[in-house]
Amino acid sequence: MAVSSSGIVAGLTAAALATVGYLAHQAAQTLPAGLGRAHADAAPAADASKAPPRTRKDPAALPVGSGEGARVVYSLHGDRVWLVGGDEVVTRTFPVAPSAVDPAPGNYAVTSRSNAVTGSDGVPVEHVVRFTTVGGVVIGFSAAVDGSTAAPATKVRTGGIRESRADGEAMWTFATIGRKVVVVR
Repeated sequence: MAVSSSGIVAGLTAAALATVGYLAHQAAQTLPAGLGRAHADAAPAADASKAPPRTRKDPAALPVGSGEGARVVYSLHGDRVWLVGGDEVVTRTFPVAPSAVDPAPGNYAVTSRSNAVTGSDGVPVEHVVRFTTVGGVVIGFSAAVDGSTAAPATKVRTGGIRESRADGEAMWTFATIGRKVVVVR
């Protein structure tokens, strides 16, 4: 029985693919922990015919285009705050619970501060740092004295962006009158 040249090529190709697959499997078995596909959170292999996958951005990374110099940066979509020193080093970043009324993206400055007051939602708050007003609602950062960080009730038009007590203390120390506040999407 005669074997055609295309049959030989097909056989050699299949053998080569099987060998490469076997070697890849063996190599994957010898990778140190933390490399390769051993973790469930590893991204799926990219299809060469499609655009490359988007990399996951670190949610704690300072947003690009968030200004320069010493400032407070507040991300509306990320519900996060960064305290940035004059040397462009982030001294602290933390999550916040947004207020019912959002400020527009832009540049602001701290206009007033109160050590302890009752918030517009009736919750006692401390370390209040205000920076703008939207439709008669004062917007600022504060920490609930009871330590809760839950967002205010949606029926109440509040401007208090809630942070933990420890984060509120850091904000209070950093965000003095006139300190720049940059709001980003």
